[in-house]
Amino acid sequence: MLSNNAAPKVMSDSRPLTGGCVCKSVRYVCTGEPQRVTICHCLWCQRRTGSAFGTEVVFAEENVSLSGIEPAKYRHVSDESGRWLDTYFCPRCGSNLGFTLQAVPGIRTVPAGTLDEPGLLNPKQMKFRHVFTRSRRTWCDLTSEVEAYERHFRA
Repeated sequence: MLSNNAAPKVMSDSRPLTGGCVCKSVRYVCTGEPQRVTICHCLWCQRRTGSAFGTEVVFAEENVSLSGIEPAKYRHVSDESGRWLDTYFCPRCGSNLGFTLQAVPGIRTVPAGTLDEPGLLNPKQMKFRHVFTRSRRTWCDLTSEVEAYERHFRA
């Protein structure tokens, strides 16, 4: 684990975080403080996002309210743990709308890129964690401001 040893500050703005899919058919409102922001470099997150990593804002499930059309769901079973992850996406435009995990009941993520104001996320104001850095792309640099784990921080 890499860490700057600085305790994260709480977001000073207590207004809800809002966001949704590209076509605006699915919207969400997140209340309360995010538990953390997880930046996952596992090969599955690279594949599901089409990028070098997935960036998910983690909330208690009861703090995420969806509106609009019902998201579609795909269940992925991890090659490594054998546990499922239910990923949600817009059935019209295909936008990623986060996931829930068998391993951590009671949480729900929303992708940082779907937030209406992604600039509100700041590693100096909340807990950020890079996970599965063992499979990160060599062209993807990590900052020392964020904790980093070769596997998962729960592993």
